[in-house]
Amino acid sequence: MILMSEIPDRFWGLFRSINRTTYIEALLKINEEYEYSNYFLSREVCLQVLEDYFIHERRVIWQDELEDETDALEPPASRVLNWLLKAGWLRKVDEYASMTVNIVIPDYAAVMIEAFFKLTSDLEDETQIYIQNIYAILFSLKHDKRASVSLLNTAYINTKRLNKILQDMLHNMDKFFSSLLEQKAYGELLKEHLEGYVEEIVKKKYHILKTTDNFYLYKNDIKHWIREMGEDIQWMDEMSNRSGQKVNAADIAEKLDQIERGFDDIEHRITNMDKEHSRYIRATVTRLNYLLNQEDNMKGLVIRLLNHLSEAEDPDEAIKEAGNSMNVSQLNILSEKSLYKKRKGRTNFKENLMPDEELVELTEEEILNLNRLKSRYSRKEIENYMESHSVNGRMEVKENTVQSNEELEKLILAYDYSIRKKSLYEVKDMEPESIDNGKYRYPRLVFVRRKER
Repeated sequence: MILMSEIPDRFWGLFRSINRTTYIEALLKINEEYEYSNYFLSREVCLQVLEDYFIHERRVIWQDELEDETDALEPPASRVLNWLLKAGWLRKVDEYASMTVNIVIPDYAAVMIEAFFKLTSDLEDETQIYIQNIYAILFSLKHDKRASVSLLNTAYINTKRLNKILQDMLHNMDKFFSSLLEQKAYGELLKEHLEGYVEEIVKKKYHILKTTDNFYLYKNDIKHWIREMGEDIQWMDEMSNRSGQKVNAADIAEKLDQIERGFDDIEHRITNMDKEHSRYIRATVTRLNYLLNQEDNMKGLVIRLLNHLSEAEDPDEAIKEAGNSMNVSQLNILSEKSLYKKRKGRTNFKENLMPDEELVELTEEEILNLNRLKSRYSRKEIENYMESHSVNGRMEVKENTVQSNEELEKLILAYDYSIRKKSLYEVKDMEPESIDNGKYRYPRLVFVRRKER
C-alpha cells in the first residue's frame, strides 16, 4: 500500500482515455529503451524512440481531457510524451549541471508497465522459473552452510506464486468451452481448436508440465529434501543459530511443512487440469462430429429443429409449419426405435422379493432317524430289494409295493440310489399321480436297469 499512496489521481485517466492503446504502446517502447540505459533517458531520446514508433505505426491521436488546443498542435511524439508526464506515468528529473531534462519511470508505474508487457507478449512459461528457483534454494539450504532462513521464506513465496499461476491456468481453460459452442461451422471450430486451445494452452502451458523439463522432474528431489531437513534436528538448530533473526526450530519446521503442503496443492491442480483437458477434448470431438454429420444424423436434425422453434417469434405457428413440412413416412420414423420412449416406472426391489421361508430346525430325534435310515441298509441290500421287485430289469411301483415302514424306507433309499451315476438302476419314468393304498402314500415310480457299458 506504500506505492498506492504515491499514485496521483490523474494517473488512472489512461484507462478511460480514447487513446489508451497508443499510450500503452508508447510506454512499452520507452520502457524497452529504459531497460538498456545505464542511467536516465533524456527527453530527446524518448522523443526519438516515439518518432520511430509513429513512423512505422500510423496512429490517430484524439484530443484528451488533459490536453488543451496548443497541445493538439504538437507532433505525435511530443504530444504523447507530454500527456504521459502530466498523468504521472513518467516523471521529469532536471539536471542543472548539464542543463538537460531526464525522464524516469516511477516505481508504481513500473509495476503497471510490467503488467502491460505480460498482457501483450508471449512470455516463457513461469512455471519453469518458479520450480527451478525452489529447487535451487532447497539445494543451497541442504549443502551451503552460509544459507539462512531467508532463503526458506523465498522458497515458500515461489511455491505460492507457482500455485497461483497453475490456478489461473486452470480457471482460464473455461473460456474455451464457451467459444466451442459459438462456432457454427466445422472449419471454424477446427481452427479455433488448433490455433486457440492447442497453441495457447497445450503447447505453451499444459505441454510444459508434462514433458522433459517439467514440475515432476524436480518434485521428488524437493519433497525428499524437505523430509530430510524436517527430520534433521541438528540442521534446524544450526539454521536457527545461523540467521540473525530470532527463529526457532519449530518455525523452520512449520515453514518446511507449508512448502510441502504447497506442493501437494500443486499436484492436485495439475490433476484437475488433466481432467479439464480430457473433458475439453471429448467435448471438441463430440462437437466436431455433430457439425460434420448434423444433416445426416437424426439427433442433429432434432437439435436444429428445437433451436429453430426456440428462436421463432410465434412458437405455435412455427410448430404448425414444421408439422406440415415433416415427412413421417420413413421406416426409421415409424419403426419401434422411436425418438422418445416412455420410461417404465421404478419398481421397488424389496417388494418384488419373495418372502423368506422360515427354516424349521429339526429335532434331535428327527436327526437321529435320518442318520439311522442312511446307515440301516447297505447298498447290496437296496440292490437285492430292487432285483426282487423287477421283471426283466424293470421295477414298477404299485399299490402293493409298500406294506410296511421297512418297505417305505427301502423305496426311498432306492430312489436316492437310482439317481446316482454308478447305480445299477435309473428312474425311467415318474408319473405325476401318486399312489395311496390306504396306509401309505408315495409316487408312482418306474426303475429300469442300466445297460452295461
